[in-house]
Amino acid sequence: MKSREWIHYLEEQRRFRGKRLFTVTELANVARNSNSGFSVELSRLRQYGIIQRYARGIYGLPGIESPEILLSALDPRAYITGSFGLYRHNLISQVPVQVTAFTDRRRGRSRIRRTPIGTFRFVCVAPPVYHPPSGTVVAPPEQAFFDFYYLSRREGGEPRSQVTFRGLDRLSPDRINRLAGRYPGTVARQVRRELGKLISPSEQ
Repeated sequence: MKSREWIHYLEEQRRFRGKRLFTVTELANVARNSNSGFSVELSRLRQYGIIQRYARGIYGLPGIESPEILLSALDPRAYITGSFGLYRHNLISQVPVQVTAFTDRRRGRSRIRRTPIGTFRFVCVAPPVYHPPSGTVVAPPEQAFFDFYYLSRREGGEPRSQVTFRGLDRLSPDRINRLAGRYPGTVARQVRRELGKLISPSEQ
C-alpha cells in the first residue's frame, strides 16, 4: 500500500469505527503480508510519521494523548483507578507520575509499561476489590478513592502524605457505604475516618 492509502485507511478507521490503535497482525493483514514481511513497510510508515508505536506490538495514529484510549490495547481487563482516577475526577491537584490500573490478570503484583503517553502501572487484584466499571475505563470517584487507600495500605504508604485532596464533598456517602463491603474492614474504616477529617464541617 502507498502512503496515501495508509493515511486514508487509518483516518477512515478513526472516523467510522473510532479505532485508533492496531496490532502488527491487523496492519499486516491489511497490507496482505506476514508479520515479519511487514516490518520494512512498518518502519517506513513510522519514518514518514504516518503511524506511531505506542507499545510493543501496538501502533496507531500519531498524536494520541489519552491513557484511556491506550489502556484497553495494553490490557482489555484493566481499568484506571487510584491516584490517576482521582486526578481524572479532579479530586487531587497534582498529576500522578504513573497511570494506576487494576486488573485481574496475574503477572506478578504489579507490572510497569512505559509508553509515549505515560507510564502505566498494572496492579493485579482479586474480586471483590477488582470490579470493572460499566461503560467506562475509569473507576467512579468513590471507587478510585477506596482503591487509592487500599493500594496505599497494601504498600505501607500514607495516603494523605502523597496527594493533596480537593472537592471531596462531591463524593456520595451512599456510594461510599455500598462500596465499603468490597474492601477489607481496615480499609473501609480508614476511608470513613479519613473522609471525616478531610471534609470540613461546612462541607459535610
